[in-house]
Amino acid sequence: MPETARSPLAPARFPKLPPVAGVRLAAGRAGVRYRGRDDVLFAAFARGTAAAGVFTRSTMPGAPVLWCREILPRGRARGLVVSAGNANVFTGRAGEAEVRAEARAAGRLLGAPARDVFVAATGVIGEVPPAGRVAAILPGLHDRLDAGAWRRAAGAIMTTDTFPKGASRTCRIAGRTVTINGIAKGSGMIAPDMATLLAFLFTDARIPAEVLQSLLVRANESSFNALTVDGDTSTSDSVLLFATGRARHDAPRDARDPRLAGFRAALLEVMQDLARQVVRDGEGASRFVTVTVTGARSRRAARAIARSIANSPLVKTAIAGGDANWGRIVMAVGKAGEEADRDRLGIAIGGVPVAEGGRVRPDYDEARLAPHMEGSEIDIAVDVGVGRGRATVWTCDLTHGYIDINADYRS
Repeated sequence: MPETARSPLAPARFPKLPPVAGVRLAAGRAGVRYRGRDDVLFAAFARGTAAAGVFTRSTMPGAPVLWCREILPRGRARGLVVSAGNANVFTGRAGEAEVRAEARAAGRLLGAPARDVFVAATGVIGEVPPAGRVAAILPGLHDRLDAGAWRRAAGAIMTTDTFPKGASRTCRIAGRTVTINGIAKGSGMIAPDMATLLAFLFTDARIPAEVLQSLLVRANESSFNALTVDGDTSTSDSVLLFATGRARHDAPRDARDPRLAGFRAALLEVMQDLARQVVRDGEGASRFVTVTVTGARSRRAARAIARSIANSPLVKTAIAGGDANWGRIVMAVGKAGEEADRDRLGIAIGGVPVAEGGRVRPDYDEARLAPHMEGSEIDIAVDVGVGRGRATVWTCDLTHGYIDINADYRS
């Protein structure tokens, strides 16, 4: 697969991520599929680290997802192994054996049971991963574990991504400052259902696993589950959150504890930052699109309508061509299968009112939209006139670059 140019929507640089007490990382080259680049991430966590996670609802989950689902109820973690190039999906018992072998190898190095090591993989579906190749480089990575290796770690988990993705925030819990760092990968096959792509979050907060799980699920709904690139849900979607407890504050026992207000906000900011970066790296993307739907019967209905707009190939290709074809937005609202009042429907693009009361505005002048449609940030707002439900979904346009990347993904 040929390398693609860095997305024009990419941030100027990888952010500075500070150390997180109790987290060390290393990246290296196993040659699972790629040559001349890192393709394995190994992370080690302090004893007592709590774990939370959400995973794809696909009925075709990969072996790493099955393993993580199996061990997550323990709520503990000592390590994480992520490999890029082979998704280890639809690989039968051989794939399951490979995951367990990687977890055992990492566990031995960390002095922990295999069931305290989470495993994730991304890449081609249906090819059995080369046996033992990832496990073979773990001893060398263990010797190089470092608290500051965030940039390299984020690069190691990429597939068709054109830039590494990272984000960080700090907040206060019970008078103590805590840090939240996150890295993610994703560019195509992005239409999350429960989770998305691969994202890994790390904090030194002291939060029990069951509380951590509640916080993650809630933040996920308004971050990773609020984006789409191409309408396809991956078989490997995984979002994992690890809390080392090294901040030494009192441990809240309820996700609604007022002392967690700052943490909830900071966690959501990190996850939304990463989610938007994934959209900005959408395969072939040239425009970042925000779709906001209001006036729906419920939040769920608003999300469904926004996704219908964001996933429409006709809407996305019109945006790629700089065409303010608002009729395609009307079409996408109508096919969503959710209640909407045609005669109260309102549409605005780039803040310019386009349609209202079931028809185009008499004063609408498409020339006013030209500067907005030529830009790299497109805003679409739709009110369907039946309730108070509201949702925002992020997406990108659909260009020929998407075809170029995916037509020869396995070559």
